[in-house]
Amino acid sequence: MSQQASPPTAAQRSSSDNGNASLGAAAAPASPVAIGGGPNGSELQADKLRREQRADGPACVLGVGTANPANCIPQEEYADWYFRVTNSDHLTELKAKMKKTCEQVGIKKRYFQVTEDLLRAHPELLDTTLPSIDARLQSVAASLPELAATAARNAIADWGRPADEITHLVVSTSTGAQIPGVDVRVASLLGLRPTVRRTMLYYQACTGGAAALRVAKDAAENNHGALVLAVCADALSAMAFHAPNASADEGAFAHAMFGDGAGAIVVGADPRAVESERAVFEIVSASQATIPGTERLVTGDLGAAGLGYSLAAPEVPALVADNIERVLADAVAPLGLASGGGWNGLFWVVHPGSHQIMDSYDKVLRLEPGKLAASRRVLCEYGNMIGPTVIFVLDEVVRRRRLRMDLDGGEDGEEECEWGLLVGLGPGFTAEVIVLRACK
Repeated sequence: MSQQASPPTAAQRSSSDNGNASLGAAAAPASPVAIGGGPNGSELQADKLRREQRADGPACVLGVGTANPANCIPQEEYADWYFRVTNSDHLTELKAKMKKTCEQVGIKKRYFQVTEDLLRAHPELLDTTLPSIDARLQSVAASLPELAATAARNAIADWGRPADEITHLVVSTSTGAQIPGVDVRVASLLGLRPTVRRTMLYYQACTGGAAALRVAKDAAENNHGALVLAVCADALSAMAFHAPNASADEGAFAHAMFGDGAGAIVVGADPRAVESERAVFEIVSASQATIPGTERLVTGDLGAAGLGYSLAAPEVPALVADNIERVLADAVAPLGLASGGGWNGLFWVVHPGSHQIMDSYDKVLRLEPGKLAASRRVLCEYGNMIGPTVIFVLDEVVRRRRLRMDLDGGEDGEEECEWGLLVGLGPGFTAEVIVLRACK
């Protein structure tokens, strides 16, 4: 970048005046020297710098990784475990309701940051009338960075290059609230360079993973040679776990659905032509749409007793059914993807939310059986992990695509599609839509 010139010295002014006189021109006051070496030089230099800063190609997914806490509880055992550790076995009707809900949601197992040791050390976590926010935040601060870093290490290993080549770090979480943020600790655990450029996203809930990927795309494409690590980690159990409450209608549903996890994606717009680095998907476009008047449907508040949230569970699938096709059509319209094969001509990376939400996708978009197979499998094996869930689905889609490439065959055929959509739905009520294209 050119530096601004210093004002001319007296000797320089004298020399300039003498030069003008020798050409027969009248002496005149010296003009300010333009930045960049000439008229409009600063604008030319700025334009040149902007061009040089841009990437040569589109942002691409280069590696994906996931991680979960060690505490895994089979769904068929969860109600008995939950009522035992909360000293609530005497609430037989609530326990029966939760058992029934656990059977209905179609989940096999989930992973939790909360353990019996943590509950014994901090019994205030169980009582919503007691202040427990300090203990919850301390638990998250102690455990979430390592969980996020583990997912990141897996993504970096999948990418195949050293961690210290990462230039940008995007971290999204809806659990915890520390300064400095979890991003600083993750960068340290991974051994990233001190010059890595960090961005923190807080409380995006179920859109956290998609939002992190959207920001990573912008960073990769607007910074030449950038290699961006997008991480999303949530430990809702540490922030919201409490004893059963008969007055909270969403209690049984929430405790039967949510789990903890972390996902990470390496994104770059200038992938090197080496065997160890194979771009999986091009990130073609990213958009966000909020449905007006729907703020009340999914809410959360951070208070003395931790993170309290409210879910309008019966209304959300209906909201999805009424709006999702219009939102998706707007997102793909500039690319003309709604024509031809329609929605079945795409592969799908959908944050599952619940089986009822995915049923809404299937019905309204008239999807063929198996189109949401990756999303349904992730929900079954992990539950709803809030933000990271969609990264788990992406990881599953990548795994299936690579299996097809290696064995010349797929599990359900969806991976053969060239174009696809990554979709996350969350509070607001907001939809994050990212258009993906399979790399050759």
